[in-house]
Amino acid sequence: MSQKTSFTTLEQLTPDWHDNLAGLGYEFMTPIQAASLPLVLEGRDLIAKAKTGSGKTAAFGIGVLHKLNLTLFRPQALILCPTRELADQVSKDLRRLGRHLPNLKILTLCGGTPLAPQAASLAHGAHVVVGTPGRIQDHLHKETLIVKQVSTLVLDEADRMLDMGFGGEVQDVISFLPKWRQTLLFSATYPEGIRKLSASIQRSPVEVTVEALHDQSYIEQAIFAVKDNADKPDLMKRIFAHYQPVSSVVFCNTRADCMALADSLVEDGFDAIALHGELDQRDRDLMLVRFANGSCPILVATDMAARGLDIKELSLVVNYELPYDPEVYVHRIGRTGRAGNKGHAVSLVSPSQVKRQRQIEEYLKSELPKGREDDLTVEGDFALPAKMTTLCFDAGRKQKVRPGDIVGALTGDGGLQFESIGKIDLFEFQTYVAVDRCHATQVIKRLGNEKGKLKGKPVKVRII
Repeated sequence: MSQKTSFTTLEQLTPDWHDNLAGLGYEFMTPIQAASLPLVLEGRDLIAKAKTGSGKTAAFGIGVLHKLNLTLFRPQALILCPTRELADQVSKDLRRLGRHLPNLKILTLCGGTPLAPQAASLAHGAHVVVGTPGRIQDHLHKETLIVKQVSTLVLDEADRMLDMGFGGEVQDVISFLPKWRQTLLFSATYPEGIRKLSASIQRSPVEVTVEALHDQSYIEQAIFAVKDNADKPDLMKRIFAHYQPVSSVVFCNTRADCMALADSLVEDGFDAIALHGELDQRDRDLMLVRFANGSCPILVATDMAARGLDIKELSLVVNYELPYDPEVYVHRIGRTGRAGNKGHAVSLVSPSQVKRQRQIEEYLKSELPKGREDDLTVEGDFALPAKMTTLCFDAGRKQKVRPGDIVGALTGDGGLQFESIGKIDLFEFQTYVAVDRCHATQVIKRLGNEKGKLKGKPVKVRII
């Protein structure tokens, strides 16, 4: 869709909705929003295929929130996501989109946390429930989640849910839902499994496909040939030295490669962390917090671990090894060059991967530009240390902590300037905040002696 479409063309939305969207900077719809939102607002079932970063959360989120009866504190919409990270991000986006709606309550139900507190929150009612299939299934069977009033079901990144083996759980969850409902299925790819799933759970769905290929003017791609996989770690460091990215993701196909590369980078002075599927939820949360707030510029991850990762400004994506599926390549590089920003996507290709390269080029209908090591400018011994450091306050939402409380403690007892404070992440019992690396030790000294207070009480603070 080449012509821009304004949100004001959506006549079903009230003036309050239009004012809120304008206040959030939502002026023109992305292609997936323009193609999907009118259908969603009409109540149609939908199969939507769109690349990452296309604005799909707003494409279904506005429709979900618009039809809510806010006087009824019962779940009226259920959104299933493959990972906790994606579920958290979807919940945050929905709260932002619905900030003008009085008493809107959105609950996130995922594994890795106890069931009992979630059940207690459900007992107080909610309008929208967002979660992973397994944890939603647990609450349904324990009857702590009642879905008789659910009129909208959303499957976000449905292809990944099937890839991760959640097909059975998804079908079980759906068996609890009213048959007469709206079902919205969003997927980055459209394999046969998605067609079968749609046929079993949707009624005359409309199919919407937005071109999956990325705009070359925003993402500069390059292929670097290597003689052997053993040459990749050194080349990787030269690439970082040349591009000097503020934030970058390196994709590996295996957990072993993730860990080995991250260790090699750290040994040479690069701040890097490895994210893979065998980490427990607490470690995953901490790693993603550190990466998102600028405390670690390099995230080395597998595709499954990085699914649902939402980083607004990602300047460099590296394929340490090419994926087997060309659509996965498109999904990977789509994490950079977003919202009109320039991005770089670099791939390291050994002879054994040339066949995959050819398949990707055939899919893209163009050859991938060749990079030359001689063009990589490296001045002296270059490392990539983080500019920020993450501090952990041992207090969170359960203690009624707000971002303003954290800022007050840091600028008051902590002695920091406001400009030295970065992203703040509130969890149930902890709060993580990024501060300028050069001031972190000073803050710990000033707050760690129990003179520092948060909401009038002593607080423990430590560096992560």
